Amino acid sequence: MKKLLSAVLAATLALNLCACSSSGQAEPSPAPDASENQASAGESTSETSDGMEDLESLGDIDVDKNLFDVVITMPADLVGETTQEELDQQAAESGVHSITLNEDGSATYVMSKEQHKKLLEETRQSIQSSLDEMVGSEDYPNITSIEANDNFTSFTVTTTSTELSLTEAFSVMGFYMYGGIYGIFSGETPDNIHVDFVNADTEDIIESSDSKDMAESE
Repeated sequence: MKKLLSAVLAATLALNLCACSSSGQAEPSPAPDASENQASAGESTSETSDGMEDLESLGDIDVDKNLFDVVITMPADLVGETTQEELDQQAAESGVHSITLNEDGSATYVMSKEQHKKLLEETRQSIQSSLDEMVGSEDYPNITSIEANDNFTSFTVTTTSTELSLTEAFSVMGFYMYGGIYGIFSGETPDNIHVDFVNADTEDIIESSDSKDMAESE
């Protein structure tokens, strides 16, 4: 689960930054010293298959919103094996001010506030597209709609099922992941992500889930 989250987060950031670079950017201001903005990405003390613990460990991404720039420090687990030269090339291709490889393997991205705003919008569109694809799909034939709030911390899933199928029950982890991804990039990691499954005919809630319950059960 952790590897999946890492891949999704890294790919989302890279793709969305490239999309943002297609529009003109204001004259970049000097990049702050990466050492001042470096996040203390906490390492997991034990291996576990629990998806929520993995999501929490990735939540150590630090987003520092300065007066002119936004600084996002990605933990080493998300950065992977890379060099400063490769990050410099990525920065040039994506249009961000700079990407600095830190001593602990994390990487500090410096971008304009406008670019960060566009990154969030691209992330929002990507998540919404994934939700739309779930509705009525082969894996989720009974789901008729999925609605989410602005920061993806609350989901309402409407289904013709009277009892959740196995795939519907497992879809909760996906909603937790989407909410976590958006929270990480926005710099506001959610304390809880709530999911309601509603029957399409009766409009009754047939099951509810909260990500905080997983953390409390550990």
